[in-house]
Amino acid sequence: MGDILKAYIVPHPPIIIPEVGKGHEKDAVSTIEAYDKVGRQIAQLAPQVIILTTPHGLVYEDYIHITVNKKLKGTLEQFGAPQINLEFDSDTELIERIIDMAKTKGIPAGGLGANEGMLDHGALIPLYFVTRHYSSFSLIRISIAGLPLEQLYLFGHLIQEAVSKSDKKAVFIASGDLSHRLKEDGPYGFASEGPQFDEQLGEAIKDADFKRLITMDEMFCQRAGECGLRSFIIMGGALNGHQIKTNILSYEGPFGVGYMVAELTPDGQDLSKDLVSFYECKHKSEIEAARKAEDAYVSLARLALETFVKKGKIIDVPDYLPDEMLKNSAGVFVSLKRNGLLRGCMGTISPVTGSIAEEIIQNAISSGTRDPRFNPVKDYELNDLTYSVDVLKEPEPISSPEALDVARYGVIVTSGYKRGLLLPNLDGITTPAQQIQIALSKAGIEPHENYSLKRFEVVRH
Repeated sequence: MGDILKAYIVPHPPIIIPEVGKGHEKDAVSTIEAYDKVGRQIAQLAPQVIILTTPHGLVYEDYIHITVNKKLKGTLEQFGAPQINLEFDSDTELIERIIDMAKTKGIPAGGLGANEGMLDHGALIPLYFVTRHYSSFSLIRISIAGLPLEQLYLFGHLIQEAVSKSDKKAVFIASGDLSHRLKEDGPYGFASEGPQFDEQLGEAIKDADFKRLITMDEMFCQRAGECGLRSFIIMGGALNGHQIKTNILSYEGPFGVGYMVAELTPDGQDLSKDLVSFYECKHKSEIEAARKAEDAYVSLARLALETFVKKGKIIDVPDYLPDEMLKNSAGVFVSLKRNGLLRGCMGTISPVTGSIAEEIIQNAISSGTRDPRFNPVKDYELNDLTYSVDVLKEPEPISSPEALDVARYGVIVTSGYKRGLLLPNLDGITTPAQQIQIALSKAGIEPHENYSLKRFEVVRH
């Protein structure tokens, strides 16, 4: 049975490498000394595999990239030190197990966009210090992603489970700086949130309070210019359900960037630290509440997609629906979300069937199985999906973006045979200019082309 023996939080400033810093590394001597302790500890632990998360390299908004190449290598040539050249074998068997487990939980992770096994500096800096003392390990390199923080924590827990099902002894290294905005003369300037972020994160790590990390305000974190939060949260998930002994080995910010080196040691199971069960119960309650709140429009969309995915059949229009769904026709969009993230959205601007009910059935199936941005919905995902149905009112031409209101109106852009649509009142869309830009992109229309505008209202269910 495998185990994660210990975890570390470490920074990754290239300047602390003597071949890069050329004397300036002495300004971060506390960090370097702490790194030396980490390297010596790992040598004593003698893990067979090191699992390393980094906020650099190939990073996606909605997909956790795991470097799947058999050989992982990198150099600090871009920082003026080509002589620093490291190469490692990857643990492909354990990587495959992690990816398979992520798929069963519906967490998007894998090796898409392979980068030829190249290691970024977020990985190379920690590995430089480790290999000064110990090198008899295989490596798993994982990027952060813009997924919800709870999802990253759950992914970390899957790493824990994958290791426990192997015969490997592992060490987890979470690479990441803290705030980049600690000093006016720093590379990113000063923000009052910077020191506050570092203090709050340091307290959370000292207490091994990973829930505090997950619930940190994301706008506050952005203003603080944080770097490693998501990396640390994945690490937290890998330690889920354990009592944790923590030791802050160093903290300093000599160049206007916060550097923390921390040691986290699992010390027996503790059910009070099981955040995974907490979030799974929370998610289940939210889904149950959403199901209870469904009206006939949303229930029909869910029934249509679930029947198609499970049985491969298109349902007939039920006869118990309200007359407005059976006798009226309109364009309809069906949107699917999973864990708060879009999972599919397809629809029709004008009706192509004889009723709103038929339109919902067709577009629900399309949203789950034909949206080109996503793989088709699998059976195991159905219990996690939430649905919304937008019934479109008749579009009307407008002569200017000033006639738009992002909360009230959707927009249709048309240029020749190309046409794009964006629904109203979407998360993150705050201006008509954003609306139009996204609609143009969806239609494949360049901003300099001539195009016409229409606006429309929806009834959202």
